[in-house]
Amino acid sequence: MSKKNRNSKIMYSTNADFEYDEEQDDSIETLEPNKQNLKIFLDKKQRKGKKVTLITGFVGTDDDLNDLGKSLKNKCGVGGSSKEGEILIQGDLREKVKSILDDLGYKSKLAGG
Repeated sequence: MSKKNRNSKIMYSTNADFEYDEEQDDSIETLEPNKQNLKIFLDKKQRKGKKVTLITGFVGTDDDLNDLGKSLKNKCGVGGSSKEGEILIQGDLREKVKSILDDLGYKSKLAGG
């Protein structure tokens, strides 16, 4: 009898010969820049009133996300971070970020209020 595997939806099996299929394809391919739909927000929630430019909607690997975030931070001359499919750029730089993304070939639009 088999116990539950963390990544499996099977809770329990009475089949003594049952084996879990360990091969899962969780790799995400990075879409081409012209197929990305990025949204640029101004966010100041839970940041003690400080404003950040938030870029969401990136589809791809964490390495590609970090590379894009690093490029944006360098071109804007500010700090920030990139994780969980989002890029944070310190300050209200929505227009500058949009023009940089457009120059790099990404589809982007300003969102929010």
